Amino acid sequence: MVFWQYYAVFLYVASLTAVLAMYLACLKKSYWLSAVLGALAVVIRQTNIVWMLFVACTGVINITLVRPRDNVEVNDTNTAIRKSNRSTSNDDVTSGSNLRQRKFSNSLGTDKHSMPSASLVSTNHSSGLLDEVKVIFLALWHMKWELLVSFSPFLMVFVAFLAFIRWNGSVVLGAKEAHTVSPHFAQIMYFGLVSALAVAPLHCSKGQVVDLFRSFWKRRPISFFQVFVAVIAGVFSVHFFSLVHPYLIADNRHYPFYLWRKVINAHWSMKYLLVPLYVYSWFSIFSTLGKVQRKIWVLAFFLATAAVLVPAPLIEFRYYTIPFYFIILHSHINDYQSWLLMGLLYLAINVFTMMIFLFRPFHWDHEPGIQRFIW
Repeated sequence: MVFWQYYAVFLYVASLTAVLAMYLACLKKSYWLSAVLGALAVVIRQTNIVWMLFVACTGVINITLVRPRDNVEVNDTNTAIRKSNRSTSNDDVTSGSNLRQRKFSNSLGTDKHSMPSASLVSTNHSSGLLDEVKVIFLALWHMKWELLVSFSPFLMVFVAFLAFIRWNGSVVLGAKEAHTVSPHFAQIMYFGLVSALAVAPLHCSKGQVVDLFRSFWKRRPISFFQVFVAVIAGVFSVHFFSLVHPYLIADNRHYPFYLWRKVINAHWSMKYLLVPLYVYSWFSIFSTLGKVQRKIWVLAFFLATAAVLVPAPLIEFRYYTIPFYFIILHSHINDYQSWLLMGLLYLAINVFTMMIFLFRPFHWDHEPGIQRFIW
């Protein structure tokens, strides 16, 4: 039994490594390598097809939306070129401008894929989500053939995955009856709270609460309407789509077993009382990611996370690993004190878990052998 537990841990580590390597390759515009790593990630864990699609979307976003600072540099450089060329002859102007522009383009590493037209696709972080969607679709229309060629490796992997589903009859390999797709909408809220607590120095600080309240107050009443809708959706989800998998209540070797019994299911009202915490966690995550990423990227991340977690009927922290790493990578925590506090928190939890694993084995009445507690 312990062997299979370690084997499962290895698979999730390999899955995480393949997904992060795929993401890095896509950011570096190595799309063929990224697709190959994506295929490897899907072979390791089939739900990674969602993260491959998310990575492909990230590549499209990075191509079609020019960063505002790049656009400013282009404008500033062109202005400087025009000013410096006023004192030269027409021939010198032409040759000098072309040379400078070529050097500037090379220094930015831009090409027809990454920067088709600064005036066409440039947006800024203050622009709305609908503005970004409009710009992306406009750029997609003008660059459809270039994007199709660039991202054809991802398309090939996706088509192969669809063929696999048709042949296998399901996404799952192995015990299909234990991993049936279920509308477990409460799962996405569990993930939000767990992720916020895992980065508690950032999301649970007084400063973060004040910043969120100020941002809501500036955009009232729309912000308060959004919070109201989120709370209603949360109550609806935990009431109708809070699932109890047989493995959850039968296996006392994992943290979720105790969290379900002692916290979520301690009283009939607890699952409703936790909804405001779920809502705050997700708004805090959105706020943190929105400081460094486009709104369309944040939306794509949320949809990918939901596509992976909502169909999973079993509450497992290992399902949260990949989206949690994306949150950490894009939170841009520059406070060394926060890193120290998180490091101490993780160290304490892992030391406690290892101590229980090594020195507190136990036996099941219905099954022979020694059982050990593990994540």
